[in-house]
Amino acid sequence: MLAERLQQARKSAGLSLRALAEQVDVSAMMISKYERGVSTPSSGVLLALAGALGVRVEYFFRTASVELERVEHRNRHVWKLPKSAEEKVLADVRDQLERWLALYEVIPAPWSVEFTLPRTLPAVIEQLDDIEAVANRVREHWDLGLNPIPDLIDTLEARGLKVFTTRYDDERFEGMSAMAGDHHVIVVGGNWSGDRQRFTVAHELGHLVLDERLTDGIDKEAAANRFAGAFLVPAEKVKEALGERRRSLEARELYILKHEFGLSMAGWSYRALDTGVISKATQRAFWSLFAKKGWKQKEPGEPFPSETPRLFEQTVYRALGEGFIGESKAAELLSISVHELAARRRMESVNGDAGQ
Repeated sequence: MLAERLQQARKSAGLSLRALAEQVDVSAMMISKYERGVSTPSSGVLLALAGALGVRVEYFFRTASVELERVEHRNRHVWKLPKSAEEKVLADVRDQLERWLALYEVIPAPWSVEFTLPRTLPAVIEQLDDIEAVANRVREHWDLGLNPIPDLIDTLEARGLKVFTTRYDDERFEGMSAMAGDHHVIVVGGNWSGDRQRFTVAHELGHLVLDERLTDGIDKEAAANRFAGAFLVPAEKVKEALGERRRSLEARELYILKHEFGLSMAGWSYRALDTGVISKATQRAFWSLFAKKGWKQKEPGEPFPSETPRLFEQTVYRALGEGFIGESKAAELLSISVHELAARRRMESVNGDAGQ
């Protein structure tokens, strides 16, 4: 188990064998032996490895282990994520999910929520327009109504999804969805603007909802995009905000709606097209303005605030407060030192990264 943990932590940190070896003052060959289980590091080397990799020593002896399946990436770029980068993301996600599973071992079952979808969803989806009704049914099943969703990540976590942000900050990674046993997992880059994060999270939710229902003629990415837009802003709300039919769109108008619904200005232009409010010609004219102003790369005005998963950290402190775990276990789950945990409990450190 130690060998597997060491390799996972190294990949999650994005370090080569040589780079890690230099930090702990052993040879790269010795690190390789540790990872293959041929040799076991001494207590001193183990401490050095933990420090270099940003984990607690207890991490190397954690028993929970997961494998990610049905991995789907959101990638708008023509190039794919390099294998080494993908390994880093997957290792980071496995670590975070394993900490959730370790927490599940000590907390009461009623604290957890099962992820469910409406039983009335169609078995087969034959065209993109059908996805509007699917998104509405999911909203209805989760009692979300039709109004803006204030905190999307918090909303999905409260309904049984495991949502993670990753430390990997390469612009080629936006998000992914996966299965880990019975757990539905969504991952999003932690450094994107809030509207881009939210669309990515909704897009990945779309993969989980739609992929096994789509006919062969429907592109998975296009379907997930349509679901994301419809889930964030139902068609009824699009027409309520913009009207039944428009000949043009005002940039300032969409900027205001962006900050109400957490969907980008570009996303609003697509929702207007999807719902028949504007024609393709009108949408092309709007995109021409976007390109001319340089707004495709960065939309004007204040960005929509980013979101961060909170449920894991909250549950750790709840377990600590109710005596299900001690300080050492809580610190290990949060990937911080016992000293830092004590400071946070005294509210002396309230803005630190809890390892999520």
